[in-house]
Amino acid sequence: MNTDLSEAVWFKSSRSGPNQDCVEVAHLDGGNVAVRDSKNPTGDALVFTPRDWDVFITSGIWKH
Repeated sequence: MNTDLSEAVWFKSSRSGPNQDCVEVAHLDGGNVAVRDSKNPTGDALVFTPRDWDVFITSGIWKH
């Protein structure tokens, strides 16, 4: 899936650590959610559908 992220408004995840290992999230049109590494803002981003994002955040996988 190619998604244009040039207009995305990114914010730091509240789960990011106190050092520079940060995850940034952007809510996109259609309910999709993009996630990227703040150290590489021009690199690839993961784009989740609303259903997949719900599974991701409720599964506990991201807490590890």
